[in-house]
Amino acid sequence: MTQGVEFNRLMLQMRSMQMEAMGKPQAPAQVQQNVNAPAFDDVLKQAVDKVNELQQTTSELQSGFERGVPGIDLTDVMIAAQKSSVAFQAMTQVRNRLINAYEDIMKMPI
Repeated sequence: MTQGVEFNRLMLQMRSMQMEAMGKPQAPAQVQQNVNAPAFDDVLKQAVDKVNELQQTTSELQSGFERGVPGIDLTDVMIAAQKSSVAFQAMTQVRNRLINAYEDIMKMPI
């Protein structure tokens, strides 16, 4: 699942909760989409697993290159390192935004 689709689904859920808090009924399309969408924790776990997989691949390529395994190019190692670095930074930014959103919600008066 792409990040854009997940973001849109999350925004739809937030709007749905906002409408519910304001006492307005949800539109049937929103209700149906929320039922069929994967859980947020599943999507987050998949993202963390993907970052872990990229980092492990990078580690294997680096150690293979250092040992002189034929077929492992320096460019392949550098590209894998950049991919895992960008994925980790993106995951860190998502985590930071989730923490900020949680803190903002906890500060809201009831």
